[in-house]
Amino acid sequence: MPSDDFLFPHPELLVEQGLELRQIRLDDAEDLFAAVDANREYLREWLPWLDGTNNVDDEASFIASTLEEYGRGDGVLYAIRLEDNLIGTISLNWIDWANKGCGIGYWVSNDHSGQGIATRCCIRVMKHCFDDLGMHRLVLEAAIENFPSRAIAERLGMRLEGITKDREWLYDHFVDAALYAITEPEWRSSNQG
Repeated sequence: MPSDDFLFPHPELLVEQGLELRQIRLDDAEDLFAAVDANREYLREWLPWLDGTNNVDDEASFIASTLEEYGRGDGVLYAIRLEDNLIGTISLNWIDWANKGCGIGYWVSNDHSGQGIATRCCIRVMKHCFDDLGMHRLVLEAAIENFPSRAIAERLGMRLEGITKDREWLYDHFVDAALYAITEPEWRSSNQG
């Protein structure tokens, strides 16, 4: 856990003009649920939590739990906002302060996928992790057949460290995951750092 005087993740991160990351708030529950609900079938292919998100109250409970994680220093969830419209989320799903490592996760709505938004948001969060939070290692896991997410990891200069067997239960079956990682020195020597 960071010391009391340590600045934990900033509540807003500008990616570029019109595209920003804003820490999720309880008053985002309606917008977040609307985005999830509109993309339910699209997201269901790779994300295991859709069946537990059935209304705005479910979303508010989820947001409250992420704010508790943030308060403990265990993670942070940002709304991806394009021209102030919520189009997805990006998060530090876990933070290991003792070993200076963290794991990143994200989703972008179907009508905004394939435009490089997730990649640009990942770059901004990675910059924040390495420059502001003092992280040394960042991890991204994606189902082995989730080729778009794996391509993002590769564009970010992350190296494939291995395949984790039966990593996640996806509704009615387990999926294996590709584990990618990058260290701060690798990030600095890449074109992004």
